[in-house]
Amino acid sequence: MQPFIHLSGVTKTYRRGRTGHLAISDATFDVMPGELVSLVGPSGCGKSTLLKILAGLHPHDAGEVRIGSESHAFDPARDIGMVFQAPLLLKWRRILDNVLLPAEILGLPMAESRERARGLLNLVGLTGAEEKYPYELSGGMQQRAAIARALVHDPKLILMDEPFGALDALTREKMNLELLRIWKESGKTILFVTHGISEAVFLGTRVVVLTSGPARMADNFEIELPHPRTLDMKTHERFGEYTRRIYKLLGME
Repeated sequence: MQPFIHLSGVTKTYRRGRTGHLAISDATFDVMPGELVSLVGPSGCGKSTLLKILAGLHPHDAGEVRIGSESHAFDPARDIGMVFQAPLLLKWRRILDNVLLPAEILGLPMAESRERARGLLNLVGLTGAEEKYPYELSGGMQQRAAIARALVHDPKLILMDEPFGALDALTREKMNLELLRIWKESGKTILFVTHGISEAVFLGTRVVVLTSGPARMADNFEIELPHPRTLDMKTHERFGEYTRRIYKLLGME
């Protein structure tokens, strides 16, 4: 099967006058269709930069980036949905209208999009919140709305940049479970950036480990834990082996 995302030797340098800051060095890995791949590494190692390159927001300086298949052209504006650490909901728009924003920008048929948005709000557990404003929802509920917004235009790829980082520990664990359910039901390919080692193992079908900046791939391995995943798996010896492997790669042992 052909990878949905292919990166080979990707390098990115930010220029500041006559000097340069090497943000990413030789990032190389593949993501297969329908995978949920966790991208983990310390703060400032270039994880978010890599996501921006994949989203078409930043150019890369060297290496190869390929998304999609040769038979179908990939349009980042149409085929990517993004979820950030903050929900970034427009406070003057109701939740349903926030979810519909990508469909409006892309000029999609609004009757169909509105029906899809309502279905997605049901998928993320927000049925009944359609007419509420963001301030009326908790942080976790706002992030659920942000996930629905990322899915409303039916993208092929979801990029998530530490989407649960601002949530309290209990809400974060609930959102991990919700994300796994949404991923299974939607069938989307997801690249999930986090600096949480336990979160990376719990969510990922595979984990890509990046070293501290400039980002360089230290490892890329499958997580052989069954689905559906449950929180008690975090107490299993196999789970501990995966987390210890990452700690060692990051020099934390």
